[in-house]
Amino acid sequence: MVRFAGLKDAEKINVLRKEVNDLHVAGRPSHFKAGFNKELRDHVFPYLAGGFGYAAVDETDGQVIGMVMVDYIDRPESPYRYAERFCHIAEICVDENRRGQGVGKRLMDFVKADAKAKGFSRIELDVWAFNDALGFYEAEGFTIFRRYLECYLDK
Repeated sequence: MVRFAGLKDAEKINVLRKEVNDLHVAGRPSHFKAGFNKELRDHVFPYLAGGFGYAAVDETDGQVIGMVMVDYIDRPESPYRYAERFCHIAEICVDENRRGQGVGKRLMDFVKADAKAKGFSRIELDVWAFNDALGFYEAEGFTIFRRYLECYLDK
């Protein structure tokens, strides 16, 4: 069952968030810092308080086996861009022992339903090139609309 998360879920969410952090550290050690410090652990609390977004969990048999953290984005028009309003998936994780069992799909269905209910017409997320989840995101209907490229000058 996917539901909005509360303060009581913070510790369980952070167990999953540490999996995400470890994946990023392993995939891009020159960019991400190892460890899961207090600032990273505390980052979940604004999502649990709501307002600008939310955190949700998939709880099955009393265990939190997946989580998602979503931002509601409302950008005003600028000289360069039109105004835009969308949801951004800031973090999503399924316990590594529960992947491939539909947990991610349930989380995405929850995000999509919430976005529609709140009048959003679009959901965004970003994914690092080393992350194996790209195929899952594409299966969920996400398409690439922007790419970041880099060029190291010391090589």
